[in-house]
Amino acid sequence: METARDSAAGPGHTALAAELVRRAEEDQRLTRLARQAPTALNRHFVTRCRGANADALRAVVARRGWPEAGQVGERASTAALMILLHTADLGFQLTCRDLIAEAVADGGCPAVHHAYIADHCAVELGQPQFYGTRIDAGTLCPYPIRQPETVEERRQDVGLDPLAEQLPALRHVVSGIPDKGCPVSASPWT
Repeated sequence: METARDSAAGPGHTALAAELVRRAEEDQRLTRLARQAPTALNRHFVTRCRGANADALRAVVARRGWPEAGQVGERASTAALMILLHTADLGFQLTCRDLIAEAVADGGCPAVHHAYIADHCAVELGQPQFYGTRIDAGTLCPYPIRQPETVEERRQDVGLDPLAEQLPALRHVVSGIPDKGCPVSASPWT
């Protein structure tokens, strides 16, 4: 369902918005397929899709800057974030992290967009994350969090649900068994 914010795409940005959403949806479709049938061919399709999406987003950012919600609509801006999170180029992700931070400061993107890319980049750099959005698939616990005693406040500030609520639900959905819990602990970088 399109919201008023989604229909806010300015002239000339409607085609870009549609392309970003289409690309993110194709990634999701291929990822679901690869999970259902984990073959080498299906994994190849996901990798190829993500590579093409990264190239397309790189070209958009080079031409126009980060596709902000105020320009392309919130749905398309979120799709761009999803494409970025699945990009294998950390340098590009770091560049966009800074562009997204500027867009958030100027009111052009939701703060939660910066939370996701900031945590992603921190984990990829071997640093503690700020918001606890990155979860270790093996343990179903967050990667180390900087100042974990205040993470819930930071999450609330950007519109994320509390980890104390989100983690048990996530673990139950993924594992199918009741939550055993894990500590949200500090790291050597705190």
